[in-house]
Parts: sequence; C-alpha cells; structure tokens
Amino acid sequence: MEQYFGSLWTGTSKLGDVTCTLYFSVFSAVLGFFQFGYSIGVINAPQEIIMLHYGKVLGVVPATSSLMDSAEKDKVLKNPTVIMLWSLSVAMFAVGGMVSSFTVGWFGEKMARIKAMILVNILAIAGNIFFVVAKQGPSHVLIIIGRALTGLHCGLTSGLAPMYVGEISPVALRGALGSLHQLAVVIGILISQVLGLQVLLGKDSTWPFLLSLSGLAAILQTLLLFLCPESPRYLYIKCGKIDDAKQSLKRLRGADYDPAKELEEMEKEKQEASKEKPVSIWQLVTSPVYRQAFLVAIGVHIAQQFSGINAIMYYSTDIFNKARVKEPVYATIGVGFVNTVFTVVAVFLVDKAGRRSLFIAGLLGMMICTITMTLGLALQSKFDWMSYISLISVFLFVSFFEIGPGPIPWFIVAELFSQGPRPAAVAVAGFSNWFTNFCIGMFFPYVAEILGPYVFLIFAVLLLLFVAFIYFRVPETKGKSFEEIEEEFRRRTKESARNATEMERLGGAQQA
Repeated sequence: MEQYFGSLWTGTSKLGDVTCTLYFSVFSAVLGFFQFGYSIGVINAPQEIIMLHYGKVLGVVPATSSLMDSAEKDKVLKNPTVIMLWSLSVAMFAVGGMVSSFTVGWFGEKMARIKAMILVNILAIAGNIFFVVAKQGPSHVLIIIGRALTGLHCGLTSGLAPMYVGEISPVALRGALGSLHQLAVVIGILISQVLGLQVLLGKDSTWPFLLSLSGLAAILQTLLLFLCPESPRYLYIKCGKIDDAKQSLKRLRGADYDPAKELEEMEKEKQEASKEKPVSIWQLVTSPVYRQAFLVAIGVHIAQQFSGINAIMYYSTDIFNKARVKEPVYATIGVGFVNTVFTVVAVFLVDKAGRRSLFIAGLLGMMICTITMTLGLALQSKFDWMSYISLISVFLFVSFFEIGPGPIPWFIVAELFSQGPRPAAVAVAGFSNWFTNFCIGMFFPYVAEILGPYVFLIFAVLLLLFVAFIYFRVPETKGKSFEEIEEEFRRRTKESARNATEMERLGGAQQA
C-alpha cells in the first residue's frame, strides 16, 4: 500500500496504460468543474426559502414574521421585485462566467496552467464568503455579488482546466479524460441537490452554508494543484523549456517512458506556430484560416446550452411542481443521479463511438423528450397519468444530454486548435457558452410564464437545427492529432472554395 501511494508522485505505478500522476492531475483540475456544477445546482432546492427571505428583507412581509401563512408566501413568491431579484441571483453566475471567459486567452498565453488555476480560486473563495454572511445583511445584494464572483471563477476554470487536461492527456485517452469535466459538473449538481434537502442544509437557518460549501472544493483544489506537474506542451511550446517538458512527461507517463515521439509532435506544432503571429481573438474571428474550426467551436457550445438542459437544472423543482409530483425535490435529486450515471457511461463511450455520432444521438434523443415532455405537461389536466410522462421525459432528457452534448463541447475545442490559436478559441467558445447560459437563467421563467406547457417546443426546434449543424459541420476528432484535425479543416476550406468558384462559374455561364 505504501509503495502504491508513494508511486502516486513518481509516476511508476500505472492504472491501465497511464500513471497515477496523470489521474491525480486530471482529478485536481476538474475540481474546478465540481464547483461549476455545485453552483448550478445549489440555487435550485432552496429557491422558495431564499425568496421568502428576500421578501422579509425588502419589506414585502414583516421581517418579524417567523411563520408565514399561505397568503403571505403567495404574496412574496409573486412579487415582481422578488422574482426579478431571484432571476438575477440565478443569472449573475452566468454573467460572471461570461465576463471572465474573455480573459481565458490572456491567462492561457501569459501564465502557466497550474499557476493560473491556483490564482483564480481566490475569486471562488471570495464569492463563498459573501454567501456565508448573506443572512446578516441585504441578502439579495450579497448573494448576487457572491454569484457573480463564483461565476467569474468558473468562467476562467472552465477554460483553463480543459486546456490543461487536453495538453497532458495521451491522444488515445483524450476523449475519456476530457469527459471527466462533465462528470465533475454532474457530481457537483447531485451533491448540491442532496445537501439542499430540508433535513440537511436546505432550511431557513442553514441555507447560507449550503450556498458556500463549494469554497471548500476551491481550497482543496488549490492545495492539490501544488503537487501536479505543469503542462509539457506549455513548457515546450510556450516557454522553450525542453528538459522541464521531458520531466513533466515522465511524471505523467511513467519513469521508463520515452518522450521522444511526443516531443517531436510538440516540435512540429511549435514550428507551425512560429510561422504565424500570435492569434488574437479578433484574428480568430476574422481569419478565413480558422473560420470553420471557429464556427464549430462556437456551435457546439451554443448547442449545449440552448438544448434546454439548464432550463431543467435551474428550474426542475418548479417543473416537477407543475407536473404535480408530490415530492419534487426528490425527483430533482433523481435527475442529478441519472445525470451522474450517464456521464460515467459517456466516459467509456466517447473514445469508442466517437464524438460526432454521440453528439447527434444525444441531440435527437433530447428532441424527442422535449416533445413528450410538452405532451405530458399539456394533457395532465385531462389525464392524471400524463404527469408520469413528463417525469420520465425529464429523466431521459438529461440522460441523452450526458451521452454527448454535455461532455463533448468542453474538450473538443482544445482538440480543434493548435497551441497558437487555442487560448483565444477557448475564450470565445467559453463566452458563447456562458452567454447562452445567462439567457436561459434570466429569461426562461418569463418565457415559460407566457408559453406555459408548450415552452419546451422551442428547444425541440433548436435541437433539430443543432442536429443538422453537427452532421454537416463537425468533423470526427477521435484518435486524431491536432495536426490531422487542422489538415481536415484545410481540406474542407479548399473544398468550400472550389464549390463556391464552381457555383460562380455556373452562374456566369447561365447568365451568358
């Protein structure tokens, strides 16, 4: 046993074909995604309790009122100011992520991966301190500030962690290890939902502690990252530290590993990067060289968020209430559990079935579920058993999401770009993810109020469009090096140019 744990740091013991150090480093990095998931899920269960507290702070009902009757509760929960502040409490997390995602490129260009992830945890710890003291002051202001700060942290870590994991992973395991980001997210959601039960922390006296517990994960991650090796690709390509890159590879692959082949690939990538000037976000957006890869990077993240998954995650308790589920909080926890199980399934499938096919299968399954969910919600007043259709549809919806649309966007962007444009690409893709996340968190309750049970038909249409986009635009990246994927896009660009020229020629011929 001592020999085994001692080898965790030296890289001599192996699990499968990789070292314990690699697993340890990936685990440490994805703790940032655990915080991401916890912050998404934690705001759901105590919604009514916190909104009632807002009502007291704002004077909607007397602050001295310890027990509210149903009329007072209804008055608070339907108060426009309380509803607006609650929507901001949910959505400011995404605003923070949206703002900070644009700085991922700068961090990726200027700072080592490990150092950057340690530094940004300051934001997570600061945000959780605001949650701890939220009940002692203007709770709505403190929670909104805390959500913004934790969102700033998650916006940065959701770019930095996939960058680090993608750069330290062997090509054969890049998809499986990349899927662990999403596994960390769903575990965070599940734990937040369980802790949000009223028998645990989801009650009036303890909800500030419930909101703040992700700060412990930030502290743990900071301590663990000090023990992780730096990205060998960063050391070799960005810093020119060949010996340090070799040592990092030996820690990650094993003491007897020959790093010559990987170093040769890095040298090729470095030479390619040296032929072009550093790629800014503006150059990435405007350059025809990166256009196809850029559109794919943006598209997969928009597809992930506008699939409707966070409409379920943020407001599942409310959805189950409308479906007349007797104990909606337990149904919400069930969603989190199913989420976790199917993310584990995706970890084993993603490097066997491929990214593209899993993405399409997941989107098609989700589209069917939005239709059956709509039928269940619309017809439950006529047929009581239709509420079960709604419930089953929600469970299947999150299952299909975790098969492909959930994990794949987080790591496929790092696969699509070489070292030069990668930080800028991750930044822009992250921004698009957070912006669409914000739109769902802020506006879904209002759209749901207008459309009622038919709100999920919007997602059905969007999902059909995303299926077409993935089918026609997204290449398969399974088992391919960065250079091979780049060559695939160059080939597609040339084909598009030839097709455009041919269309112009035919058009000119017809006019003649």
